[in-house]
Amino acid sequence: MDAVITENLRKIYGPTVALDGLNLNIKEGQVFGLIGPNGSGKTTTLRILSTLIRPTEGSASIFGIDVLKDPDQVRPMLGYLPEEAGVYKNLTGNDYLRFVASLYSKTQADADAMVSRGAEISGLGDRLKDNAGGYSQGMRRRLLISRVMMLRPKLAILDEPTSGLDVVHSTHVRNLIRKYVSDYGVTVLLSSHNMLEVDFLCDQIVLVNKGRVVASGTPTGVKEEQRASNLEDAFMKVIAHG
Repeated sequence: MDAVITENLRKIYGPTVALDGLNLNIKEGQVFGLIGPNGSGKTTTLRILSTLIRPTEGSASIFGIDVLKDPDQVRPMLGYLPEEAGVYKNLTGNDYLRFVASLYSKTQADADAMVSRGAEISGLGDRLKDNAGGYSQGMRRRLLISRVMMLRPKLAILDEPTSGLDVVHSTHVRNLIRKYVSDYGVTVLLSSHNMLEVDFLCDQIVLVNKGRVVASGTPTGVKEEQRASNLEDAFMKVIAHG
């Protein structure tokens, strides 16, 4: 089943064309990477699919539901993590997870189950009893990832999920994403500048430049097409010609 389809998405901010006819097709159960330099339209695309902004032209659907016409039906299926997301610093990690669970759960039992999943996902242990204001950047990011994944969304939209994390925290987050896709069939759309992460995680990728798709395929396929030994080299070759 198609998880995400966009057709000729355009987004114009004054004189700036952020998206220029972007077409995506993401299958259910994939980890799909949206790759490109700063200013290429990645975050704009994620915000449109998250129902936060509307495109200037074009269409988008998530699991067959039109994002523009029926955003209220789309939102319950989504988990969205912006790159610059923050936590409530005066809440403990546990209280933060419980607050988020209260917004999405219908019963106390549902909320308890979500919080339990979130605690396990975060891997923060007893530190969940501490105020999040005392967390390191890596701990905050793990709490935010757990906030998204504990909901078991049909589509998790992750903007730079391991931004600013060290090797230990990054590895934990990558393994977590892969586990949830495998165990629960979650579809993941992620943006990342980390080509190692993209190569490890993604089933399919698109490279975007100036709001347009300039290359697509599996990570291995893109490397072979560009005659590159790694994704970083492939990325630079594509952008140079994009």
